Amino acid sequence: MHSLPESGSRASRARASRKEILGWAMFDFANQAYTLLIITVVFGELFTTVIVGDRGDDFRLANFLWSLALALSYLAVVITGPVCGAIMDYNASKKRFLFVSYLATVVTTAMLYFVSPGYVVVGLLLIVLSNYAYSMGESFIAAFLPDLGPPQDLGKISGFGWALGYVGGLFAAGFTLVVLGEATADNFERIRWVGPFAAAFFLVTAIPTFAWLKERGHPQPRPAGHGYATIARERIADTYHELKRFRDLGVFLVSLLFSMAGVYIIIAFAFIYGAQVIGWDEAVRNIMFIIVQITAAAGALGFGFLQDRIGAKITYIGTLVLWIAAIIAIWATPEVTAFLNARLGLAWEAQHLFLFVGCLAGLSLGSSQSASRALVGLFSPTEKSAEFFGFWGLANKLAGVIGIIGLGLLQSVVGLQASILLCAALFMVAIAICLGVDQARGERVAETWERRSA
Repeated sequence: MHSLPESGSRASRARASRKEILGWAMFDFANQAYTLLIITVVFGELFTTVIVGDRGDDFRLANFLWSLALALSYLAVVITGPVCGAIMDYNASKKRFLFVSYLATVVTTAMLYFVSPGYVVVGLLLIVLSNYAYSMGESFIAAFLPDLGPPQDLGKISGFGWALGYVGGLFAAGFTLVVLGEATADNFERIRWVGPFAAAFFLVTAIPTFAWLKERGHPQPRPAGHGYATIARERIADTYHELKRFRDLGVFLVSLLFSMAGVYIIIAFAFIYGAQVIGWDEAVRNIMFIIVQITAAAGALGFGFLQDRIGAKITYIGTLVLWIAAIIAIWATPEVTAFLNARLGLAWEAQHLFLFVGCLAGLSLGSSQSASRALVGLFSPTEKSAEFFGFWGLANKLAGVIGIIGLGLLQSVVGLQASILLCAALFMVAIAICLGVDQARGERVAETWERRSA
């Protein structure tokens, strides 16, 4: 039989030390260099406008290739994530898996330096590999969350991690945008260093994670004649059979599938949208980056405290309502700017109004991701945390496949501006599904499973 943590029950579980929580959160701080510099702010724009650079058809082919690379990496996570999670729970190897994903992300990200204009296949391959390694690490680090404190603290802890992540992104990308400059063909010899810089930032700033974060599980002996792959398949099969018991987790993961499809579209295409639809200049792009980072950090931290008071489910739904408002504002920015100029005699540019939209999008981004991670933590028994967060990773990345491929195909037909409304529809569906989640029941089921397994 498995033993419970020394705290005896979920509600009375001791909170980890501040040093360990900081070590856990530092991985969020470190990996934001990859998310922002490679996926959101710099390399995505560089890939679509310079490395592929098909301006003649409004970058529709380049946008589709970018979405294809991301979707392939997420599909690989969908296939391998739950298996890795089951193995990590069985032999208490979360930290080792995290370390491997970390090194793989660093190496493949540094190699983006060699992707020159026209090297489309090399760029696609390296984005698939680096984003796969990064995404696996994202699931691995999340699996530590249930060990860090009692349920009533998980919202604050998760929010602290996301907030610190956006602070890390502010440091990493702020330096890059100032020192390396624009993602243009004329500036290519400088901006190509974005890959090595992101890799170095991740390499150095994640060191506290491996120094301070503890592996609390206890490895189980491997039965004779059973490989870890076989054990993982058996554990996953058992989990599928038990999903009737973890019904609220299952329903929430379906909701998450739709909401994260919308979020991944925004992460992958927001700055591409700014360049292609809004037509912003470098100064406005840099200001937008700062605004999004600050508001996302504030949203993650503020909503993290709020969800421990009003409940993670209510907080999650509230963040999706914010997202719907943000998407409509993103879509309407050019038309609203023209309307205001005509009615009020102003001379605003769409890029200036877009900065106000960025505040709303930033609040939505940080808060929704933090709330979803905390809710999975609440529904996860300690000794199945890596496996359940493997399913969380599966839902996240399957969402990425569906959302990004869907947006890539849709924008190739109707253009990027109109297709962004797909996100609002996805968030509406996510809200409707989440209404069927009972948070209190889901937490009781997780605690009952722990007591039964003691």
